[in-house]
Amino acid sequence: MLLLLAALWAGPGASCPQATGPPPLDLGTDGPASGRSGAVASAEPQASRIGAEVLRSGGNAVDAAVAVGFALSVTHPSAGNIGGGGFMVLRLPDGSSAALDYRERAPAAAHRDMFLDAAGEPTRASRVGALAAGIPGNVAGLGEAHARWGSLPWAELIGPAIALARDGHAIDAFHAADMERATAYMDQAGFGDSAAHFRRADGAAYAAGDVWRQPDLARTLERIARDGPGVFYSGPLAERMVRGMRGQGGIWTLEDLAAYRPVLRTPVSFRYRDHEVISMPPPSAGGVVLRQILAGAEQLRLDALPWRSAERAHLYVEILRRAYVDRNFWVADPDFVRVPLRRLLDPAYVARRLTDIDPLRATPSSRIEAGRPLAGESEETTHFSVVDASGMAVANTYTLNGGFGAKLVIPGTGVILNNEMDDFTSKVGAPNMFGLVQGERNTIAPGKRMLSSMTPTILTRDGRLRAVLGSPGGPTITTTVAQILMQLVDHDRTLLEAVREPRIHHQWMPDVVLAEEALDAGVVAGLEARGHSVRLRPRFGHANCVEVDPGTGTYRAVADHARDGGGAAAF
Repeated sequence: MLLLLAALWAGPGASCPQATGPPPLDLGTDGPASGRSGAVASAEPQASRIGAEVLRSGGNAVDAAVAVGFALSVTHPSAGNIGGGGFMVLRLPDGSSAALDYRERAPAAAHRDMFLDAAGEPTRASRVGALAAGIPGNVAGLGEAHARWGSLPWAELIGPAIALARDGHAIDAFHAADMERATAYMDQAGFGDSAAHFRRADGAAYAAGDVWRQPDLARTLERIARDGPGVFYSGPLAERMVRGMRGQGGIWTLEDLAAYRPVLRTPVSFRYRDHEVISMPPPSAGGVVLRQILAGAEQLRLDALPWRSAERAHLYVEILRRAYVDRNFWVADPDFVRVPLRRLLDPAYVARRLTDIDPLRATPSSRIEAGRPLAGESEETTHFSVVDASGMAVANTYTLNGGFGAKLVIPGTGVILNNEMDDFTSKVGAPNMFGLVQGERNTIAPGKRMLSSMTPTILTRDGRLRAVLGSPGGPTITTTVAQILMQLVDHDRTLLEAVREPRIHHQWMPDVVLAEEALDAGVVAGLEARGHSVRLRPRFGHANCVEVDPGTGTYRAVADHARDGGGAAAF
């Protein structure tokens, strides 16, 4: 069945012709991609088309998610490579849900102070170089999802990604510029061999329209397709990765790789007005923070205020200050610390946290401490959403952390190393690359999973699927998801309108409101008049989402074109 898919993606820059018989794909060139049988939204058009072809060929949403995940490892190298990890939230056709944690883990030789210099200050080693890399979970995670819920052969789902890597694909303008910036950074860091992976054979930068071939990655993917996901964690490929890592100063061992396992966890599920929200539990903070934001929104009746109003924006930011300080000090890997999840998710607890909000003035973050729930995260992540004809839905967010991760490629494999170790607390009270000031619970320990902001989320109403949501953006991920969700539920906006609306963000520290440059000037002025410090910046997040039209049941896939193009496909 999927031999057709491999044929469709068998050559450099190959297009995706329509097969005889199945309905044509809607690729959503100027808006949402619409259809009643299946939909995919991701950060890269070729990956979305591959996922839609899997659905159209009889695969389910998990089959399509596996194919999209591996395709992005070829076509979206800043975030999608198999050297990272992530989270998947699923809703099955019977209405049940699941959360799959395939976050990276710290190697056994990692220790609490490994990124501190002689003076006890954080170094750049948590962000650049081989020490920055946690043990990857992407291959194991996609393999676990396929084993539990997939329906089509594993090897055939990886076939299109192999063809893209082996035969090449045409680079678009965004990815050409992205790779040129990354290689300049790699050269500066002394990683010339890694930089060569992203340059033409003559050493020149790729330009839009050039065909990029990745033979090393193709061979790695072929081995994974032939021998299964376990080959990434033991055997010759694993041995080669460990040698390559240790040759560049890393501390991975074969035992680290062999010990890696994804974890099936209970989703964070709660009601928001007349909807049910299903999101990711720790070690992602996404579901916890999303719950606190939405509970705060209900408590302060934000739904009754105009969306584009300074009053609403002010109250929203005040909720964020309090949610993020709890995030930073209470949430961590639940296999290592006790996370007071029940209390953190309790609306009564959230309500008490909001009692000191001044409706007219900003609260300085220096005056806000973490709550007492015990009572007596690069923005170069990527998210994709998939829905099939049965209503099975997959929200998947995975990452290398910063753009191109640790800026290193393991020689001979095409595997780009993540720099997820920076998501641990290297020093209590010191900010990481995203400015997050985190606490003791998230300090480094062997085998521990680092705290994350990833927020793959599914929204239902009256037992029916309403939307599949998610975004990259480090700590802005959860606020991006929250703002889209509230527009859908509170203001009856379409998904396209919600995704295109300018966003704001606050994370307790630094004490500044990040606002997109397109935000209404009156809202910015109103925030500043209330004492907020506002910093304008270009678009953040890349919300690749799918909604179900409540009236017709039609799927609408929306790719957030403002960031890096993205792709949507439906039929």
